[in-house]
Amino acid sequence: MGKGFFNVPVAVNEPVKGYAPGSPEREAVLAQYDTYYNGNTEVAMYINGKDVKTGNTRTMSPPHDHKHIVGSYHLAEKSNIVEAIDTALEARKAWSQMPWEQRAGIFLKAAELIAGPYRAKINASTMIAQSKTVHQAEIDASCELIDFLRFNVQFMTDMYHEQPESTSDAWNKLEYRPLEGFTYAVTPFNFTAIAANLPACMALMGNVVVWKPSDSQIFSAKVIMDVFEEAGVPAGVINVVFGDPKMITDTVLARKEFAGLHFTGSTYIFKELWKQIGNSIHTYSTYPKIVGETGGKDFIVAHKSANAKQVATAIVRGAFEFQGQKCSAASRAYVSKSIWNDIKNYVIEDVKSITMGSPADTNNFMTAVIHEGSFDKLAKYIDQAKKDTGVEVITGGNYDKSKGYFIEPTVLLAEDANYVTMSEELFGPVITIYVFDDDKYSETLKLVDATSDYALTGAIIAKDRYAVEEATKALENCAGNFYINDKPTGAVVGQQPFGGARGSGTNDKAGSILNLQRWVSPRMIKETFVTPTDYRYPFLGE
Repeated sequence: MGKGFFNVPVAVNEPVKGYAPGSPEREAVLAQYDTYYNGNTEVAMYINGKDVKTGNTRTMSPPHDHKHIVGSYHLAEKSNIVEAIDTALEARKAWSQMPWEQRAGIFLKAAELIAGPYRAKINASTMIAQSKTVHQAEIDASCELIDFLRFNVQFMTDMYHEQPESTSDAWNKLEYRPLEGFTYAVTPFNFTAIAANLPACMALMGNVVVWKPSDSQIFSAKVIMDVFEEAGVPAGVINVVFGDPKMITDTVLARKEFAGLHFTGSTYIFKELWKQIGNSIHTYSTYPKIVGETGGKDFIVAHKSANAKQVATAIVRGAFEFQGQKCSAASRAYVSKSIWNDIKNYVIEDVKSITMGSPADTNNFMTAVIHEGSFDKLAKYIDQAKKDTGVEVITGGNYDKSKGYFIEPTVLLAEDANYVTMSEELFGPVITIYVFDDDKYSETLKLVDATSDYALTGAIIAKDRYAVEEATKALENCAGNFYINDKPTGAVVGQQPFGGARGSGTNDKAGSILNLQRWVSPRMIKETFVTPTDYRYPFLGE
């Protein structure tokens, strides 16, 4: 079972394509975007290897052009969820027994399909559904997803290669069994790669899955399932359902065969799911595995020794790429007073140069937020900041939803380090900055640690290595991914395993062997070669 025996390909990170003017990849993705935009895509559920349509449909529109309909998807009835569970359990009989290297081959093929013939499709569908620029779609839907699929196979190989010590008289073997039952994947809108990885990594380990994507990601979810089907994922192994989240979840969690939840989304919903599972614990045949990556209130700390231009770039990229809708997006910054004016000027200059609009226009750095609910929430916080004393809108602060859900990149300056936007997750292109006295660095680090219930990502920017070391220790518990002299976003599979603690999740590190270990139930097998025939030990002699 060693990795050398089957010669599994060594995982390498997928190179990011540039999409420069005139490049083949640019022409391909924009042509595919036009096809999707001008088409009428019907998305069926996918249960037991078949398209399932209920006739109860909902339309799909791009967030940057919400009056334009690009297709529709079918909503589940309870009977569809029951069928998805039952067929998954039936599929488990063969899938759980399939040799691991055969499962690996399927998902390695899926990676190559995305790297090649499906690249333009999965990027364009992500641009349509989630309003990502071509660069944000490329690093997410293509590169990160390819990396997840390749590296998961590498991690699985390494895991199976790990075996306990044996002796001359006993052979010890560790068997990595799939969970007994079925698993449930609940995925977010913001990353196509996460949406695919949550069900895929469980299936790779021999589990069967009921997958509920976000309503705002269904267009690109269809491309994911097209890839998995072509790659050879057997019928019933991954079943995709859409519709009322409460009905779907209640049906899933009521089954005694429920064995695991893989979740990415809001902290509140994750806690409610955890509570629901706990209340039903006597129902289940086994203790369900619960893995979740949730919210963040991610920070940048700029020490007085920091380079002002570097800090400004980290703020603009960290807060405003993909409209601040990354779990890791910077939404609060603590800046040393002596460098603040330079940073402020650089940030204002950069923000004023940002253009917004459709991702079909590759001149745009930003597009729209995901839906009207998000838009209204962000507009409410911006309006309140304009009214409150002790808060100043440094740049941005405007919004418009007449065509798309556009929120300007907005920078707030707060006199109070505990102002609401310094502590509450907004999930949009709004960052609040607090300026501290140069000699209050140590006190400010304590403030950073104590301000938020979250602990996902954070960054320290400084030339002074003593300042870096102090921050690294002081902020030990408030960021599962900690960045030195960089923005707090952009974790790469195989390089920076991602996840946070506190209110940010179970910190099981997607993109690492740690996550895959949650989706197996190890069995220890000891074989004794010469079995004793006398119960007596030597000490019993006279």
